[in-house]
Amino acid sequence: MPRPTQFAAALFLLSSILPCRAALPAAEPPLAAIIETTLTTPFTPQGNGQLRQAPDAPAVPIKQFAFDGDPKTFFASSQNPTAADHFTLIFDKPVAVKSIEITTGKPTDNADKLDAGALEISTDGEAFTPAAKFTAGSISAKLNGKSIKAIRIKPTADLTHPLAIREITIDSNPQVAVFKYPVEIFPIIDDSPEMKEWIDKCIKVCERQYHMLNEELKSDGYKPATVITMTLKKRDRGVAETSGNRITGTTQFFVAHPDDIGAMVHETTHVVQHYRGRGNPGWLVEGLCDYVRFFKYEPPGKLGRINPQTAHYNGSYRVTAAFLNYLVQNYDKEIIQKLNTMMRDGKYTDEVWVNLCGKTAQELDEEWRATLVKR
Repeated sequence: MPRPTQFAAALFLLSSILPCRAALPAAEPPLAAIIETTLTTPFTPQGNGQLRQAPDAPAVPIKQFAFDGDPKTFFASSQNPTAADHFTLIFDKPVAVKSIEITTGKPTDNADKLDAGALEISTDGEAFTPAAKFTAGSISAKLNGKSIKAIRIKPTADLTHPLAIREITIDSNPQVAVFKYPVEIFPIIDDSPEMKEWIDKCIKVCERQYHMLNEELKSDGYKPATVITMTLKKRDRGVAETSGNRITGTTQFFVAHPDDIGAMVHETTHVVQHYRGRGNPGWLVEGLCDYVRFFKYEPPGKLGRINPQTAHYNGSYRVTAAFLNYLVQNYDKEIIQKLNTMMRDGKYTDEVWVNLCGKTAQELDEEWRATLVKR
């Protein structure tokens, strides 16, 4: 039996003879995508943003259902498409596409499928060229790694029925992420038509951030809303508030602060929270929303300075957000999800801080404020 020194020498000699395997490059994270289309969703919000839909009613067939990885959901247009209409999926940047499969028609009876239509592709998201034709409502196109930034579903003739797009499947490198948390936000600006451009921009941002919001506040068994209304009203008070799936903002405020889209990201976070119990402290509800806003959405530094002489953990909004960020950085990386789950389940108690951090809220507050003094 070789001695330890001999064994080590043998290992060294073997390692110098055998070729080294190069480390595999890390897989690129999936890319996000957005939908642009001339087709509208068959849902008309009632006055004041009321969502009048029975709890057991079928889900509104929103646009993002066409690319959510679930063959049981689908997008259905409210109108009969014409040859001038399109349904376009645009990637954040070009990807090497191996294949694209598209299925149209409702899952139950295959109604409203696209027989007269084409798949168009674009390398830059601007100019499109035909790639394949629909046959019996479906397409399966091999593209052999072609660099593509956008794909478009285009009728080649006027339809006599609405269009249902059941699922788009893309095999690419890197992958294009499906809408894990599909959502559509509907604007209501009846008394503020001059704000149409602003609210359309705001909705694009909030829909884009919806995945991040749900990842930050996810919990087992929770299914987020797929339909939200965003209303602007001319009134003399407030910035914005949320009730259920209904967000209402004050027109005058956003006219004066058009760059404050973060306020609506904050309100969209309230929709995601979906707290039903009344035992949750308001300062923590608002603080969680501002944590997501200022530490996950806004650029660094947007939070501003926190005054250690007046700030306390329960100061709400950005003050509580800063306190929560201190706990994330120093105690528990998952504390935001844990707090959210407790509040969503109606199980929040004042003892939560000892259970999660081993200290009372007051002790954590003093510790956090001491770090503010040092800055």
